[in-house]
Amino acid sequence: MLYEEKIIADWSADMYEIDETGTEDVAFMLSCLGATSKRILEIACGSGRILVPLAKTGHTVVGLDVDEAMLRKIPAKAEGLDNITWRTADAIEDDWGRGYDVVVIAGNFLMNIVSEEGPERAQQILMEKARLALKPGGMLYIDYNHTFYPEQWYVYPGERVIWQGTDNYGTTGRMLLCDSTYDAETGLIQSTRRYELETADGEKIRKEMSSVKHFVSLEQIRTWLAEEGFCIEDEYGDYAGNPIGETTGRAIICAVVMEEKK
Repeated sequence: MLYEEKIIADWSADMYEIDETGTEDVAFMLSCLGATSKRILEIACGSGRILVPLAKTGHTVVGLDVDEAMLRKIPAKAEGLDNITWRTADAIEDDWGRGYDVVVIAGNFLMNIVSEEGPERAQQILMEKARLALKPGGMLYIDYNHTFYPEQWYVYPGERVIWQGTDNYGTTGRMLLCDSTYDAETGLIQSTRRYELETADGEKIRKEMSSVKHFVSLEQIRTWLAEEGFCIEDEYGDYAGNPIGETTGRAIICAVVMEEKK
């Protein structure tokens, strides 16, 4: 089982590298952070798609991620940089450290977090831990998929191919999401994730796992932030800087620690 999980993790890391090549979100984040060098923590930094550009711009950055296959992609990208570190850590279970100017929760991690706490409680814990990690006046930067009509985004009967291709080890195949549903009362999005892979030596792997996510409304995240002593300074609905609205697809929130939690 561990052998199969490693193959899936390695293949997924390579597919992420192939599929996730956008830079708009990073450019917009940098414009929000300003020119002054800051000490930044990125939660779920993955392969360094965001972390490395932040370091190259002059910020001192730390990245945490539970996925070692993704973290192994960072060294080649970060060669020559002495202002970047990363380590394996569970965002819910492990300590984040203290005294950061900025905590970044981007790349849809807010929606994709997996924890034994359950997705909704885990999202709230992220807000709590961000407050503890930030210095007074520090900023929490959040960026995730957002819509006023989640039932239109997340209800999808049948199969969707999310990733398809061959990794650096010669493993080829695809990952699908099957029969996605959305419960408006609980905010839960449920589906089945299926991997259909074949290794270079012909071994076939088929693995299914349930996926449960929680859609976060703006009202809910604003409430969580207020409870943790954050003041929201800016909200954007896309990387052009438009306000969150009917036709935008993101929730980009810049919130500053203003007071101790009551």
